[in-house]
Amino acid sequence: MTTTVKLPDPLEKSLRQRCAQEGRSISEVMRDALTAYLAQPAVTASAFALGEGVFGRFSGPVDLAETRKSQLADAWQDKHEHRASALKITGQQRL
Repeated sequence: MTTTVKLPDPLEKSLRQRCAQEGRSISEVMRDALTAYLAQPAVTASAFALGEGVFGRFSGPVDLAETRKSQLADAWQDKHEHRASALKITGQQRL
């Protein structure tokens, strides 16, 4: 199988120099590098491990899951009451 790999110029230059020093082809060095990389175990983190640093950092109402709909409705109403009062102060009308 043939694969094309795009390398930044400095990396390509280093690769070519190393291949020349060792008397090996670029393909041979790339195969060895990929073989070594793929021999390592894959790093897969669980959902808990990914969020472990965030858990417990933020707090909110204890019953948020149970009252989320009413809290959202209250926030929506507060927003629109605030907007309506701001329009009255500036004398603007809603369209």
